[in-house]
Order: sequence, then structure tokens, then C-alpha cells
Amino acid sequence: MSGEQGGDQTYDIVVVGSGAAAFSTALGAVDEGLSVVMVESTDQWGGNTSMSGGGMWLPDNPLMRREGAGDSREEALEYMTETIGAPGPASSRERIEAFIDSVDDFVLTAERHGMRFMRDRDYPDYYPERPGGKIGRAIEGRNFDVRRLGEWAATQRGVVPLPVRTDDVWLLGRAWSTPDGFARGAQFVFRTLGGLVSGKKLVGLGGALAAQFAQAVLVRNQVPLLLSAPATSLIVEGEGAGRRVVGVRIGGPGGERTLRARRGVMLAAGGFESNQEWRRTYQDVTGHTSGSPGNTGGPIAFARDQVGAALDYMDDAWWGATLAPFQDGPAGGFLVGERSLPYMMIVDSRGGRFANEAESYIDLGHHMNDHDRGGAYWMITDGRYNRRYFRTFSIQPGLMKGMADEGLLHKSPTLGGLARRIGVDPVALRATVERFNGFARTGRDQDFGKGDSAYDRYYGDPTVRPNPCLGPLEKGPFTAYKLVVGDLGTKGGLVTDADARVLREDGSVVEGLYASGNTTASVMGHTYPGPGSTIAPASVFGLRGARRMAAAPPIR
Repeated sequence: MSGEQGGDQTYDIVVVGSGAAAFSTALGAVDEGLSVVMVESTDQWGGNTSMSGGGMWLPDNPLMRREGAGDSREEALEYMTETIGAPGPASSRERIEAFIDSVDDFVLTAERHGMRFMRDRDYPDYYPERPGGKIGRAIEGRNFDVRRLGEWAATQRGVVPLPVRTDDVWLLGRAWSTPDGFARGAQFVFRTLGGLVSGKKLVGLGGALAAQFAQAVLVRNQVPLLLSAPATSLIVEGEGAGRRVVGVRIGGPGGERTLRARRGVMLAAGGFESNQEWRRTYQDVTGHTSGSPGNTGGPIAFARDQVGAALDYMDDAWWGATLAPFQDGPAGGFLVGERSLPYMMIVDSRGGRFANEAESYIDLGHHMNDHDRGGAYWMITDGRYNRRYFRTFSIQPGLMKGMADEGLLHKSPTLGGLARRIGVDPVALRATVERFNGFARTGRDQDFGKGDSAYDRYYGDPTVRPNPCLGPLEKGPFTAYKLVVGDLGTKGGLVTDADARVLREDGSVVEGLYASGNTTASVMGHTYPGPGSTIAPASVFGLRGARRMAAAPPIR
């Protein structure tokens, strides 16, 4: 199961990685009747996918058509070109069209191999008011009983053992303050208890998606996955125009081995978020990541060095505001819906606001980097924020205490006292709060537009009027949480074409080498069009790569 086999072996396709991009490639291989092996550098499979929210932003998908939800290729293309802006090599119109045109193939192929999905009907695109924007384009895997994975369940990475769904998150956030939130909380409890009573171990979100991939690939189709088997280099043969990648070398406890590929090698091993040297070199940051510790950029490096693969977007990541990690503490606390709720704002070290707190997390991360890279940021909350809203970070074991002990979380009955504790000018903070409170009373944030977009309001509190995302900060105790720019992974890497083939700087194809997911420069450019804009193209281009390899003549 995890790589006990010895000796060198040959397959049609060799896949490096074990997240959505890797599994989708393997799924495409078995769908084409090809032999395939997967290799994972760590002792756990699933990658960032397994730890994620599990959503996939797939415009004009089959689930939408089955439910009569309006969308079209033309609207999806208009929206993506509008939000992505000036294209780069990775976000060319050809690649955008390839992504949109392959949505059906991915969903229908996955369903044919036993995977089951559901629509996130209420979840907006991240810029729904722009031309072509919609609500309800994302899908996710249905809750899944990981007991069906047998021995594989024990080595899945970072899965939360609860049957959570995406639409639970925004409703559970206000479980203590609104009737629909309370009702969803009760449904969630009964769903969890129902699974336990029936002897199931139900999981949701990214854990469910990764587990469904594993069920389809590892269990149903018996694809071998070698754990603790890091790919160390490519095997390249031939000269001149005939030079091509024909396999990979892997290391691990069993020593170096060679896996040869008759049709191609897929690099789908994540980005480089856990490589601090690269973070400093390419991004001028020390990364506070929520990504997998195994994502250190090795495949990106050897593809660049051995075959001259082109790189792009190396300066970017899937950024977002994150609770400052304390020493030896978790790197979690990546903020999503918490920023849209009323009775809170985010300020810089001078006590001023600088952005719409509820905007998409990557936009806020970009604004934090551009405004004061490495500077101090604080999320300031009114007493009602902490009492009314369920926040997932508040129940992480030891997180709040650890932050308080290290001066990353402060409380005070007054705003002036809070300002002094966090080193902010009390007069400046008071002025910011008074201006913010005026916006809350009128319902219009005249500085940054918090609550203007349907995306902002998705996570808001509809009982707070006139703007569900704005509530005045006027009732203590007041709390300040220190924030840093974190990320869900890096979004720069190898440049690929519409079929996931790796390209050189001159645009020529590296024969036999493919890449998908965060190992590649993202088709989404520097932005994030909708929920699941990482996993969706990873899955789609993984499958497209497998289809292309199936059509290629094998090496004899």
C-alpha cells in the first residue's frame, strides 16, 4: 500500500503528488485504461486538498444544468477574462477556455467512478457584480464515510472528523444569533449523531473530497500510491528535438528507485509554501502558511534545472489574513467569514483602516502586503462580536490562550485601554472607530465599501441593519487579535499549456512532462474568481493532462 515494493518499475503514467491534481490525473489514466502509479513525499496523502474547504469553482457545470441554474460558456469566459485581467503565459485565453470547456468532462468522469457532488447554491463568485458574475457555481464532495477507505483512512492528511458542508460554515457562524443559524446548528448536530449511530465516520469539506478521490482511485481502481517516496529528479533521455522525460527517481526509506513512464510524468506535488528560503527569495516574506509541510518546491526546481521549464507568478500566493501564530503554536486561524461579520474592523499599526475587511481573502492579503508588508495588523472586535458569533478559531485547542500569553491577543473594557495595549495611538484609533460607527449607522462604508457586494453579505448577519456586515464598535469588552499575511499555498510554478504540458521560456513543449495544481502557475492569474479556484483547475488540468497522455504514442 505505501511503497513496500522493491525494484524499478514501468507504468504508462507516473504521478508525483496526492492532492486533487494528482488524483484527477490518476482517475483520467484509469478511465483511459492506462496503468498509473502515484508517489507522495510525506507519510500522509491528500495534500492541501484534504485540509481545505473542498470547494471547486466550476462554471457552467452539470449540476447547475440539472437544477436549471442559468449559466453559459460565454458568461463564464466573460467573467474570467474580466476578473483575471491582462493575461500572462499561464492565464492565457487558450488556457481559460480549456478550463471552462473541460468542466463537464471532469465532473462526469468523477461521477462515473463513484464520486458524488453537491452544489453550493448560495455561494457567490468573489466578484458577483462584475460582468458574467453568478451565484452558485461552486460544487463540493458530499459527506463521506472514511471507513470505506480501509487502511488508507489512517494516512489521510489533516482531515476534520466532522460531516461539515460549505453552507454550514456561514450559518453556523451565527448559530447563537439568528433562527436559521440555530436551525442549521441543530441539523449539524443530528447529522453528526446520525453518522455515529450508524457506525460511520463521516467527514466533509476537503477531507470528503480527497477521500472520495481516494475511494475512486486507490480502492475502486487499485492504483498504487507510494508514501514517503519523494521524487528527487526526472529521467531524461534523447538529444535535441528527441529529448524527453521518461520517468522519475524517487527516494525514501527503501533507497533510490526508478519509475519509468511510457506516456508521461505528471508533477502535481503542490507549491513551495513550506520552503522559507524560496519564500524570502521570490516573495520577500516569511510564509505563515496553512498548506502542507511537504510542499517545498522540489519538483518545480528539478523541472526548471533539468529541462529548462519556465516559471511564472512565483511572487504570488493564495494570500489571506491569518491570526498571528504564537511560538510553537499552530499556523491556523486563516480568516474567511469572520471578516464579514459586523462589530469588527481591521486596522494597521497606526490605527487606521486600509481595505474592505470582507473582500475576498486574496485581495485582503494583497492589500496587507501592498499597504505595509510585514507590518502590524489588528482585528478589533466589539463585545457583541465575541458573544454572538461562533468562530472556528476560538475553539482550536490552546490557540486563544497561546496568543494571549504571547501578546498577540488583548482585551480591555475601553478602546483607549486596548489601543495602549497594542501600541496604537488611542486618539487615532478612536477617530477610526467613530468614522466606522457612522458608516454602520447609515449602512454605507464610504471608505472601502464593506457590505456592498453579495460576496461580502454571504457571511454577514442579516439581523443587523441596514448593512449586515457593519455593526458599530461601542460595547466592551473590546478585543484585538494580531493578524499576519498568511496563505493557503503558493500560486506560482511551472508554466503549462492548455493540456497541462510543461513549457520552456521559448514556449516549446517539454515532451513527456506535465504539471497541474499549485506546482504550476495558476490559470487564475493574480486573482481568485470564486470559491474553489485552486482545486477546480487542479482537477480539470490533471484530467486534461491524462487525456493528452492517453492520446500520445507510448515509448516502446
